[in-house]
Amino acid sequence: MSVDLIVLAGGRGSRLDGALKPAVGVAGRSLLSRVLDARGLARRVVVVGPDSARPAAGEAVPAAAWTLEDPPFGGPVAGIVAGLAALDRPAASVVAAEWVLVLACDLPWAADAARLLVPAATDPGLPASVHGLHLTDEGGRAQWLAAIYRLAPLRAAAGRLGADAHGSSMRDLLAPLTLRGIRDAAGAGSDVDTWQDVERSSALLLTEADPVAEQSDEE
Repeated sequence: MSVDLIVLAGGRGSRLDGALKPAVGVAGRSLLSRVLDARGLARRVVVVGPDSARPAAGEAVPAAAWTLEDPPFGGPVAGIVAGLAALDRPAASVVAAEWVLVLACDLPWAADAARLLVPAATDPGLPASVHGLHLTDEGGRAQWLAAIYRLAPLRAAAGRLGADAHGSSMRDLLAPLTLRGIRDAAGAGSDVDTWQDVERSSALLLTEADPVAEQSDEE
Protein backbone atom coordinates (compact mmCIF):
# COMPACT_ATOMS: atom_id res chain seq x y z
CA MET A 1 0.00 0.00 0.00
CA SER A 2 1.38 3.42 -0.95
CA VAL A 3 0.92 6.39 1.36
CA ASP A 4 1.71 10.08 0.85
CA LEU A 5 1.79 12.61 3.68
CA ILE A 6 0.35 16.13 3.85
CA VAL A 7 1.43 18.19 6.86
CA LEU A 8 -0.66 21.29 7.52
CA ALA A 9 1.68 23.95 8.88
CA GLY A 10 -0.27 27.13 8.21
CA GLY A 11 -2.56 28.95 10.61
CA ARG A 12 -2.11 32.07 12.68
CA GLY A 13 -1.24 30.65 16.12
CA SER A 14 -3.75 33.07 17.63
CA ARG A 15 -3.92 31.20 20.94
CA LEU A 16 -0.12 31.21 21.08
CA ASP A 17 0.06 35.00 20.96
CA GLY A 18 0.66 34.89 17.22
CA ALA A 19 3.72 32.64 17.45
CA LEU A 20 4.68 30.66 14.37
CA LYS A 21 3.20 27.36 15.49
CA PRO A 22 5.39 25.01 13.42
CA ALA A 23 8.47 26.54 15.08
CA VAL A 24 7.19 26.35 18.65
CA GLY A 25 9.51 24.19 20.71
CA VAL A 26 8.18 21.19 22.61
CA ALA A 27 10.67 19.25 24.72
CA GLY A 28 13.57 20.75 22.81
CA ARG A 29 12.30 20.24 19.26
CA SER A 30 10.01 22.21 16.97
CA LEU A 31 6.47 20.96 16.54
CA LEU A 32 7.01 20.63 12.79
CA SER A 33 10.11 18.48 13.19
CA ARG A 34 8.18 16.17 15.50
CA VAL A 35 5.34 15.80 13.01
CA LEU A 36 7.84 15.07 10.26
CA ASP A 37 9.00 12.03 12.23
CA ALA A 38 6.01 10.38 10.51
CA ARG A 39 7.63 10.73 7.10
CA GLY A 40 9.18 7.28 7.38
CA LEU A 41 5.71 5.81 6.84
CA ALA A 42 5.09 7.80 3.65
CA ARG A 43 6.45 7.74 0.12
CA ARG A 44 6.24 11.50 -0.48
CA VAL A 45 5.77 14.43 1.90
CA VAL A 46 4.22 17.83 1.27
CA VAL A 47 4.28 20.56 3.90
CA VAL A 48 1.61 23.23 3.44
CA GLY A 49 2.93 26.30 5.20
CA PRO A 50 4.68 29.66 4.84
CA ASP A 51 8.35 30.02 3.92
CA SER A 52 8.99 31.27 7.44
CA ALA A 53 8.25 27.75 8.72
CA ARG A 54 10.96 26.08 6.63
CA PRO A 55 13.74 26.34 9.25
CA ALA A 56 11.51 24.50 11.73
CA ALA A 57 11.62 21.44 9.47
CA GLY A 58 15.41 21.26 9.47
CA GLU A 59 16.65 19.07 6.64
CA ALA A 60 13.64 16.77 6.70
CA VAL A 61 11.79 18.08 3.62
CA PRO A 62 13.31 19.40 0.38
CA ALA A 63 12.20 22.76 -0.94
CA ALA A 64 10.13 21.14 -3.70
CA ALA A 65 7.85 19.57 -1.09
CA TRP A 66 6.60 22.92 0.21
CA THR A 67 3.45 24.71 -0.87
CA LEU A 68 0.89 27.16 0.48
CA GLU A 69 -2.75 27.81 -0.21
CA ASP A 70 -3.50 31.01 -2.13
CA PRO A 71 -4.53 33.24 -0.46
CA PRO A 72 -2.94 32.03 2.78
CA PHE A 73 -4.78 31.40 6.05
CA GLY A 74 -7.57 29.63 4.19
CA GLY A 75 -8.00 26.99 6.87
CA PRO A 76 -7.26 23.26 6.88
CA VAL A 77 -9.47 22.41 3.90
CA ALA A 78 -7.71 24.95 1.68
CA GLY A 79 -4.43 23.53 2.98
CA ILE A 80 -5.42 19.99 2.05
CA VAL A 81 -6.47 21.14 -1.43
CA ALA A 82 -3.07 22.83 -1.86
CA GLY A 83 -1.33 19.68 -0.63
CA LEU A 84 -3.25 17.49 -3.06
CA ALA A 85 -2.35 19.82 -5.91
CA ALA A 86 1.33 19.62 -4.93
CA LEU A 87 1.17 15.82 -4.95
CA ASP A 88 -0.23 16.01 -8.48
CA ARG A 89 2.73 18.03 -9.76
CA PRO A 90 5.49 15.39 -10.10
CA ALA A 91 6.19 13.71 -13.42
CA ALA A 92 3.54 11.49 -14.91
CA SER A 93 5.71 8.45 -14.17
CA VAL A 94 4.93 8.84 -10.45
CA VAL A 95 1.90 6.71 -9.69
CA ALA A 96 -0.60 8.31 -7.32
CA ALA A 97 -0.67 6.88 -3.82
CA GLU A 98 -3.67 4.92 -2.65
CA TRP A 99 -3.83 6.73 0.68
CA VAL A 100 -2.89 10.17 1.99
CA LEU A 101 -1.99 10.72 5.62
CA VAL A 102 -3.10 14.15 6.86
CA LEU A 103 -1.46 15.53 9.99
CA ALA A 104 -1.69 18.97 11.57
CA CYS A 105 1.62 20.53 12.58
CA ASP A 106 0.54 20.88 16.21
CA LEU A 107 0.63 17.16 17.05
CA PRO A 108 3.70 16.36 19.19
CA TRP A 109 2.93 12.65 18.93
CA ALA A 110 2.10 12.71 15.21
CA ALA A 111 4.46 9.83 14.44
CA ASP A 112 2.66 7.70 17.02
CA ALA A 113 -0.66 8.70 15.48
CA ALA A 114 0.65 7.63 12.07
CA ARG A 115 1.72 4.28 13.48
CA LEU A 116 -1.88 3.70 14.53
CA LEU A 117 -3.44 4.93 11.29
CA VAL A 118 -1.28 3.37 8.58
CA PRO A 119 -1.58 -0.25 9.80
CA ALA A 120 -5.33 0.19 10.22
CA ALA A 121 -5.58 1.32 6.60
CA THR A 122 -3.65 -1.75 5.46
CA ASP A 123 -5.92 -4.16 7.33
CA PRO A 124 -7.20 -6.65 4.70
CA GLY A 125 -10.53 -6.66 6.49
CA LEU A 126 -11.11 -2.94 5.93
CA PRO A 127 -14.07 -2.58 3.54
CA ALA A 128 -13.47 -0.61 0.35
CA SER A 129 -16.52 1.43 1.32
CA VAL A 130 -14.53 3.01 4.18
CA HIS A 131 -12.90 6.11 2.72
CA GLY A 132 -10.81 7.12 5.70
CA LEU A 133 -9.75 6.49 9.26
CA HIS A 134 -9.25 9.09 11.96
CA LEU A 135 -8.30 9.09 15.60
CA THR A 136 -11.07 9.65 18.13
CA ASP A 137 -10.14 11.03 21.54
CA GLU A 138 -11.43 9.79 24.86
CA GLY A 139 -14.22 12.35 24.74
CA GLY A 140 -15.48 10.94 21.43
CA ARG A 141 -14.22 13.88 19.36
CA ALA A 142 -13.08 13.00 15.84
CA GLN A 143 -9.53 14.13 15.03
CA TRP A 144 -9.88 14.78 11.32
CA LEU A 145 -6.36 16.22 11.12
CA ALA A 146 -4.87 13.06 12.60
CA ALA A 147 -6.24 10.84 9.87
CA ILE A 148 -5.59 8.82 6.73
CA TYR A 149 -7.85 9.00 3.67
CA ARG A 150 -8.16 7.13 0.41
CA LEU A 151 -6.73 9.58 -2.09
CA ALA A 152 -9.40 9.29 -4.80
CA PRO A 153 -12.45 9.98 -2.57
CA LEU A 154 -10.62 12.81 -0.77
CA ARG A 155 -9.67 14.40 -4.09
CA ALA A 156 -13.26 14.07 -5.31
CA ALA A 157 -14.58 15.68 -2.12
CA ALA A 158 -12.15 18.56 -2.52
CA GLY A 159 -13.19 19.00 -6.14
CA ARG A 160 -16.82 19.16 -5.09
CA LEU A 161 -16.06 22.24 -2.97
CA GLY A 162 -14.19 24.01 -5.76
CA ALA A 163 -13.46 27.65 -4.97
CA ASP A 164 -15.46 27.31 -1.74
CA ALA A 165 -12.63 25.27 -0.20
CA HIS A 166 -11.10 28.47 1.16
CA GLY A 167 -12.62 28.88 4.61
CA SER A 168 -14.65 25.66 4.45
CA SER A 169 -14.85 23.38 7.46
CA MET A 170 -13.50 19.86 7.62
CA ARG A 171 -17.08 18.73 8.12
CA ASP A 172 -17.96 20.27 4.74
CA LEU A 173 -15.05 18.51 3.05
CA LEU A 174 -15.65 15.10 4.59
CA ALA A 175 -19.45 15.03 4.34
CA PRO A 176 -19.47 12.68 1.28
CA LEU A 177 -16.93 10.27 2.81
CA THR A 178 -17.55 7.20 4.93
CA LEU A 179 -15.12 7.36 7.83
CA ARG A 180 -14.18 5.11 10.71
CA GLY A 181 -12.75 6.23 14.03
CA ILE A 182 -9.84 4.63 15.89
CA ARG A 183 -9.93 4.98 19.67
CA ASP A 184 -6.99 7.08 20.79
CA ALA A 185 -6.71 5.96 24.41
CA ALA A 186 -3.08 7.07 24.72
CA GLY A 187 -3.61 10.58 23.34
CA ALA A 188 -1.40 10.25 20.27
CA GLY A 189 -3.64 12.83 18.58
CA SER A 190 -3.30 15.39 21.37
CA ASP A 191 -2.63 18.83 19.90
CA VAL A 192 -0.97 22.02 21.09
CA ASP A 193 -3.07 25.17 20.95
CA THR A 194 -1.92 27.16 23.99
CA TRP A 195 1.25 27.76 25.98
CA GLN A 196 -0.25 25.57 28.69
CA ASP A 197 -0.46 22.79 26.10
CA VAL A 198 3.20 23.37 25.25
CA GLU A 199 4.22 22.99 28.88
CA ARG A 200 2.07 19.91 29.41
CA SER A 201 3.26 18.18 26.25
CA SER A 202 6.89 18.99 26.98
CA ALA A 203 6.60 17.51 30.47
CA LEU A 204 5.00 14.34 29.11
CA LEU A 205 7.55 13.90 26.34
CA LEU A 206 10.39 14.28 28.81
CA THR A 207 9.01 11.88 31.41
CA GLU A 208 6.60 9.37 29.87
CA ALA A 209 7.01 6.25 27.75
CA ASP A 210 5.84 5.82 24.15
CA PRO A 211 2.05 6.39 24.20
CA VAL A 212 1.43 3.84 21.45
CA ALA A 213 3.34 1.17 23.37
CA GLU A 214 1.26 1.97 26.44
CA GLN A 215 -1.95 1.68 24.42
CA SER A 216 -0.84 -1.71 23.06
CA ASP A 217 -0.21 -2.93 26.60
CA GLU A 218 -3.70 -1.83 27.65
CA GLU A 219 -5.33 -3.69 24.78
